[in-house]
Amino acid sequence: MGATGESVISMRGVRADLGSRPVLRGIDLTVRRGEVVALLGANGSGKSTAVRSVIGQVPVGAGQIELFGTPRDRFRDWARVGYVPQRTTAAGGVPATVTEVVSSGRLARARFGLLRKADHEAVRRALELVGMADRARDSVGALSGGQHQRVLIARALACEPELLIMDEPMAGVDLTSQEVLARTLRDQVASGTTVLLVLHELGPLEPLIDRAVVLRDGCVLHDGPPPKAVGQHALPGHDHVHPHAAHDAEPIRTGLLS
Repeated sequence: MGATGESVISMRGVRADLGSRPVLRGIDLTVRRGEVVALLGANGSGKSTAVRSVIGQVPVGAGQIELFGTPRDRFRDWARVGYVPQRTTAAGGVPATVTEVVSSGRLARARFGLLRKADHEAVRRALELVGMADRARDSVGALSGGQHQRVLIARALACEPELLIMDEPMAGVDLTSQEVLARTLRDQVASGTTVLLVLHELGPLEPLIDRAVVLRDGCVLHDGPPPKAVGQHALPGHDHVHPHAAHDAEPIRTGLLS
């Protein structure tokens, strides 16, 4: 772990609305190469909107987003980015095998949309990383929730991304799958992958986290070392108003993240 200084994600003054409701109210966030950054906050704080704005799923009303130093609207090298959405049915209701779903994550690197030997090998490696190689031929419809999540992560890993963005990867996942996902992420971090995670709590990922960015009402309240006990609650009695927060923002207190 540890950043080299090169900016992989840069958000400056980012504002975004969903419908007529302001969700991001001027977010500043930098993720540098090699960092593992957790985006924390209560439901409705803007965490998922922030990461979806980074990958272009949510339009930005103001501010600037850059990926690898390139303005997001001009960024084209999406094979460098792996994205794991909040858990959904892996195939979106379409009959598909585990291998077919994971292979779709490799298409960004495939020439002319055709998977070659190296692509198939990358898919196999991704399945092995998440402990799903033995289910490669199975229908995703036969998987448990935790296994679905592993397939979605394997799909993101199949393109061998430099940046991995994960939205609540541990939500609703059984303990066995949580441990597999934590081990997988540890391996990715060790190989130099930059990671931005949306989390409700740190849980088994806590040892991997370099920085915690806490959002509330679309503003950054805290950007720094993870609060010691944030896996369950914020630090008891810990009050911290980040200078970027709105003037009337309340400090972080026990239970803010629960």
